[in-house]
Amino acid sequence: MINKKYEMVLFSFLMSLFMSGFSFMSFVVTFINLGFVDGFLSFWLNAYWKAFIIAFPTIFIVVPQVRKIVNLLLEKRF
Repeated sequence: MINKKYEMVLFSFLMSLFMSGFSFMSFVVTFINLGFVDGFLSFWLNAYWKAFIIAFPTIFIVVPQVRKIVNLLLEKRF
């Protein structure tokens, strides 16, 4: 198992994978821009890795800030 201190890195990595590739976001955007052309798979994989490279550090930086904002907006119940 992975040490708890790597939670945010692991979360960011997995979230990036799901957002950029497994959810097929990059697939859909590539299809919208190009249609099914020769070499589509290559274009899509290229877009996937570019999206992942941007998504990983973005999630790593943004998620803690979003959690703080959410906590501020949530109603406190006692």
